[in-house]
Amino acid sequence: MANREALRELQGRLAQRLQAARTETRKASWLAIECAGHGLLVPLATAGEIFPVSLLLPVPHTNPWFLGVANLRGGLHGVVDLAAFLALRAPLPRDAVREQSRLLAFNPTLGSQSAVLVDRLAGLRSAAQLTAEPVDAQAGSASRPVFASARWLDEQGRVWQEIDLAALARHEQFLAIAA
Repeated sequence: MANREALRELQGRLAQRLQAARTETRKASWLAIECAGHGLLVPLATAGEIFPVSLLLPVPHTNPWFLGVANLRGGLHGVVDLAAFLALRAPLPRDAVREQSRLLAFNPTLGSQSAVLVDRLAGLRSAAQLTAEPVDAQAGSASRPVFASARWLDEQGRVWQEIDLAALARHEQFLAIAA
């Protein structure tokens, strides 16, 4: 009899937890990166592994922002200079990559064997650390590409642009690497 009571209580607690998990809003969390001095946020769900910049094999007849291909954990990944692709700076020569630069691979669930070169990792950010930029400050949001999501402000007033890697992986210009 006591076992049945304990089982009912356990089932009741589990049902409450499941209901709370369904109704609870998920807290956003991002990987903060820097490209050409600009702060960018990549949702953790779309980010894959982070790698030091390794040997990049050039691919002829490609856009200047396409750096080539790299072997990342046995998989061949196309590597894009994210700052150059976003027109934040001129494309870097392959031999001018800085020591603190990293390759950020896309999450394999996105179905894109891609990685982006970022100038620097800036840690993790959560929604508690950031506030959404006011709508009136985002006047140019209509001209932003579809992969450029919301803009956020940190406690120091720095603007962080959210980049949706899933949308970037499907973006026509990102896919058009041929020059």
